[in-house]
Amino acid sequence: MRETQQKIDRAVLVGLSARSLPRAENATDESMEELAALLETAGGACVGVVLQQKDAPDPRTFIGEGKVAEVKELVHNAGADLVVFDNALSPSQQRALSDDLGVSVLDRSALILDIFAQRARTREGRLQVELAQYKYLLPRLLGMWKHLERQEGAIGTRGPGETQLESDRRHIRKKISKLEADLEQVRRVRATQRERRIKNEVPVVAIVGYTNAGKSTLLNALTGADIPANNRLFDTLDTTTRTLEISDTCTVLLSDTVGFISKLPHHLVEAFKATLEELSFADLLLHVIDASNPKWREQAEVVERLITELGAAQTPRIDVFNKSDRYTGDIVPHGEDIVSISAKTGQGLDKLKERIGARLDSGACRVVLRLPYDQGGVVDLLYQQAKVENVEYGEAIQVTAVCNPRELGRLREYIVEGWTPPREPWED
Repeated sequence: MRETQQKIDRAVLVGLSARSLPRAENATDESMEELAALLETAGGACVGVVLQQKDAPDPRTFIGEGKVAEVKELVHNAGADLVVFDNALSPSQQRALSDDLGVSVLDRSALILDIFAQRARTREGRLQVELAQYKYLLPRLLGMWKHLERQEGAIGTRGPGETQLESDRRHIRKKISKLEADLEQVRRVRATQRERRIKNEVPVVAIVGYTNAGKSTLLNALTGADIPANNRLFDTLDTTTRTLEISDTCTVLLSDTVGFISKLPHHLVEAFKATLEELSFADLLLHVIDASNPKWREQAEVVERLITELGAAQTPRIDVFNKSDRYTGDIVPHGEDIVSISAKTGQGLDKLKERIGARLDSGACRVVLRLPYDQGGVVDLLYQQAKVENVEYGEAIQVTAVCNPRELGRLREYIVEGWTPPREPWED
């Protein structure tokens, strides 16, 4: 049998740096390198790069007619079948460029959406990606009906084309409404889970960071989660939560989140809010930073902006400088809430756990209580407000439980082991 190989799209990458654009939206050598990595992740190959300097974007072609001609020649000579822009394009610019260049034209947002569509595994992940894709597609529908657009206004051809286009728009709007309703249900489920965690007083630690900073590797190293962790962008999208025992009296839920990236499509951020809103409810954030990347400061700034956009700017945080085994020599800050680790080798993980415990340990303590039978209702109270480990019925009810300071003070007269009440001032 003859083996069939999947076709690899050959793409020319184009970027614009303009003084009139916000700094974060300009293309740079670094952002073009990242775009090439995104293209490779999507299954394509870069066959040429064009970076244009211009005072302001051209309203029709974004890069100007002269540069379009240069790109068209490069596309022809390199045998490319795709052009990918590092900047966001309007639907009309995308249509004009596709007409002029004679090949498909995508922008960075469309490329990232394609990667997310490939990587989403859970139903929730697929819902989020599909919603973002439809919102991206809706304003671009007109360009997909060029054969009808050309006939617009001709006698006998106005109705059908217009009707089909509007029909498609209505269909997509209905799909968007249905997906938003499904994701609202996901939010409600998450809210119920959150209430249960709060009731059980289980703190949540959310891992955030730039894509490929090592978040999944860190979750694996701390909890043995066995999540695939490869050296490529957006390798994992679906949120994974695992239990982590920090100490005998401190247990947390450690949650991995989708990686951030510069120029992350707005539709994608909106769609993933069902997942990312967990950040604003977390008790602690671990901001994982790739210390081996010379551009770690710029990447950290991107993450900081998105954390603020998602309403988690006030959440306590520990900056985790990962990949210290591949340290490049750049100065990494030091401080109480900064830890240097290597998730791959395990270096610094004990120190990280200590820091997490220091921020989240509620002062709980494992104690043994001896309760008379007429205080049997206290056992029910302990099941609700403490972590009961063992109950034995003999001459009295003996309970081993991990209690927080409030319960320790309330039940101090029944504690026979594991906690010494603080001395009152008059006892000194």
